Amino acid sequence: MPTHPLSLSKVKMELTADELKAYDGSDPSKPIYVAIKGRIFDVSAGNSFYGPGGPYCMFAGKDSSRALAKMSKNEEDVSPSLDGLSEKEMAVLNDWETKFEAKYSIVGNVIS
Repeated sequence: MPTHPLSLSKVKMELTADELKAYDGSDPSKPIYVAIKGRIFDVSAGNSFYGPGGPYCMFAGKDSSRALAKMSKNEEDVSPSLDGLSEKEMAVLNDWETKFEAKYSIVGNVIS
């Protein structure tokens, strides 16, 4: 009997925001994760961008939705909050999300 395709898919993990911080690239034995709108992407393939010293290292180990929407690298913008974002900023965030979906694997979700 054939196996249902979904049963072959990897079980997605659930991490709290605090647990996600462990995947910021500071431990070379762990993958590097960035979350967008609560979905966690494995960005390890982009180590030169998201790893320590990379131009986007501030996003690693965090849900960086707000910063991506605002195209900001300011620490105060690195947050999952979408409150008060403009329609244009939400469109920018959706573009980032589409780029991440095309390039990186989704490994889980951020939970509260």
